[in-house]
Amino acid sequence: MRGGVPRLVTSFADVADELADAEVLLTGWGCPRITAEVLDAAPKLRAIVHAAGTIKTFVDPVVFERGVEVSSAAAANAVPVAEFTLAAIVLAGKRAFRHRDWFRASGVKRPLPGAPILGTLGTTVGVLGASRIGRLVLERLRGLDVDVLVNDPYLSPAEAAEFGARWCELPELFAASDIVSVHAPLLPETEGLVSAQLLAAMPDGGVLINTARGGLVDHVALERECVSGRLDAILDVTDPEPLPLDSPMLQLPNVFITPHLAGAMGNESTRLGEAAVAEIERLAAGKPLAHGIARDDLGRIA
Repeated sequence: MRGGVPRLVTSFADVADELADAEVLLTGWGCPRITAEVLDAAPKLRAIVHAAGTIKTFVDPVVFERGVEVSSAAAANAVPVAEFTLAAIVLAGKRAFRHRDWFRASGVKRPLPGAPILGTLGTTVGVLGASRIGRLVLERLRGLDVDVLVNDPYLSPAEAAEFGARWCELPELFAASDIVSVHAPLLPETEGLVSAQLLAAMPDGGVLINTARGGLVDHVALERECVSGRLDAILDVTDPEPLPLDSPMLQLPNVFITPHLAGAMGNESTRLGEAAVAEIERLAAGKPLAHGIARDDLGRIA
């Protein structure tokens, strides 16, 4: 801010003089990397408050070594993703997207030949990852008459039960679930976690929903399962992202792909700004951050 007028900064070199007095950096999507050089230019810096989700793309580990506090609005961003996921689960149960294409092409109201009609009553939903988003999805699934399975290495069976879910190993989760929703972080150890073997274990007519990261899924295997018609998919993320325009996944009636829009967009972004402002108010009042991130968290968060 110069002369009391807020400015959007895209390069720290543009505000080198002002960094000397900065105590808090309010960051957002596209923030340039905060390195040792940036910190050297900002000796008074106390905190970085990110008005978006992941901080891993721009916060260098040296930030934590220097004792600068870091906060993220990931919890606020998780809300619309969980809402999107719940809607996707309900629509997946109804096979709404196959119905849409069949009705558009034929004008026949129903039945829809060749597609399993599930609804959600009595179905089993598997939640892969009890992340912020995963936990919100688990909470929302309580409103449906479904059986819920969950897998997360940081969630105990007792904690899973508190969410109304049963903890199980991944092979069982995929083999027993009519619908699997992916909410794990993309880390070196989770890349390709949803393997060809796990996809093959899903029941015929199963649905994979991914609102996390495309790299979590073996997309070659998923494409094979979807082209065969054995599985359906609802994908807000893909690998690569976006898919090439000639990808068969973009044309299949049993695959519904959206352009990475489940997270905060439009009026939903207001939550992110409100969360960031609240964190800055806490700092000003000498209170601890509500959504602080420690260096030890980096190995298990998105």
